[in-house]
Amino acid sequence: MSPFPFTRRAALVASALLAAGPLAALPAIADEAPKRGGTLVIGNTQTPRHLNGAVQSGIATALPSTQLFASPLRFDDKWNPQPYLAESWKLAEDGKSLTLNLRKNAVFHDGKPVTSADVAFSIMAIKANHPFTTMMGPVEKVDTPDPHTAIIRMNTPHPAIVLAMSPALCPILPKHIYGDGQDLKNHPRNSTDVVGSGPFKLVEFKAAQRIVMERNDKFFLPGKPYLDKVIVNITPDMASLMLGLERGDVQMLPFASVPTDLKRLASNPQVALTPKGYEGIGALNWLAFNLTKKPLSDLQVRKAIATAIDKNFITKALMGGFATPADGPIVASSPFAVTDLVRYPVDLKKAAEMLDAAGYKAGAGGERFKLTIDYLPGADDQQKTVAEYIRGQLKKIGITVDVRASADFPAWAKRMASHDFDMSMDLVFNWGDPIIGVHRTYLSANIKPVVWTNTQSYSNPKVDELLDTAGGIIDPTKRKAYYATFEKIVTDELPIVFINQVPYHTVASKKLANVPTTIWGPMSPLDEVFFK
Repeated sequence: MSPFPFTRRAALVASALLAAGPLAALPAIADEAPKRGGTLVIGNTQTPRHLNGAVQSGIATALPSTQLFASPLRFDDKWNPQPYLAESWKLAEDGKSLTLNLRKNAVFHDGKPVTSADVAFSIMAIKANHPFTTMMGPVEKVDTPDPHTAIIRMNTPHPAIVLAMSPALCPILPKHIYGDGQDLKNHPRNSTDVVGSGPFKLVEFKAAQRIVMERNDKFFLPGKPYLDKVIVNITPDMASLMLGLERGDVQMLPFASVPTDLKRLASNPQVALTPKGYEGIGALNWLAFNLTKKPLSDLQVRKAIATAIDKNFITKALMGGFATPADGPIVASSPFAVTDLVRYPVDLKKAAEMLDAAGYKAGAGGERFKLTIDYLPGADDQQKTVAEYIRGQLKKIGITVDVRASADFPAWAKRMASHDFDMSMDLVFNWGDPIIGVHRTYLSANIKPVVWTNTQSYSNPKVDELLDTAGGIIDPTKRKAYYATFEKIVTDELPIVFINQVPYHTVASKKLANVPTTIWGPMSPLDEVFFK
């Protein structure tokens, strides 16, 4: 069986994605043969709560999770699925089942074989626990006719199911460890003595400090990984990571986006930087509103706030021209993005008039009301800086804003999950397909006490219907028509003000070969990376 058995219509999706914008080239294989050995130190500003990507999304968890756990498939730079734990696969013509044929030599770090029972357990665990409820939503069950065949059965066609088999989205867990009846979201083995089948094994995890992983000698791909160790060095201080990179203490810095840093690193002969490898991520920077709180429950207030924000100033002045404005919920490079959106050109006078008309007159001191604005820690250029700018802009129209800092990612995530905010900057990924990364923010059924769900409490039955229907259509042209209507509604009702596309770059020592630049970039297994 061919390892690329996309249906014709699924192939159209890939073609549409390719046509949507420039994609990264595959990392060139080094002229010299790969060398074994060495320790790769990766810098990161975000602290993971734990290391299990089956029940947690985000950069902080994905970086280590994709090294510790293997997934059924991986992807190249052209959105094509590649063998990983599954050596071949087949998506049914009706889009309602996906057959995975597993490798027979794959074992977990403890030596026990990876079987279809583990795949079935993991996929149903992801369906039950992962915050991306739409990702495995149509899955009804996973059949296991033999130890090396898993058949995912779905109640409706699911155009995103193959992409959902990616490393950061579908880590395969050992059933003999995680199937002990304990709550998977709080399982002790999410953080200590973690066992997966990925290229590296956990040695140490110290929250807010470091993650140390060593080579898995039992990895199912012969001769890999090449590195002896991977260390994720965690600090909220980007300046420290920059110095470490320049000294050579840190050899890789993914998700870099600070304009001054990018300009500085571009002139450093010891490192290389590239924007390639973030196409699948589709990162958007935005301002989210808590629609359960007054006066933000008033649409005219939200529109007035949007009208006070100058996206061009943000992207050109604050972000040094590296970023581009965003106007809708689907990233511009996606084949499902449209241009027919409701936009809010900056106009402070008009914004003030809108607040007057909504009944929020300025008091004696010029103040109309007070709000708080939070921001995701660890990405100040996209988050804190923009929050401070918005505070200044809203003061000009009579809104007093208090910018609230969170100590770290878990502290911010707790505020978002408990809906303890008025407004918050946020950085959210499309995750390759709207079903995976977009639906979760707008479906009323996904209003949950979990970060990166519908924490805005936005509810529109028409939007629910549009997204549910689009999620069951394989043909990309037909899907796009539903998404076009959805995007128009959402940009009119404004649960979120879309600010900019995030200019992520990966910075790496020039001594490092095969730095991943596939569609998932740094959230990929590092089994092919080596020191020259």
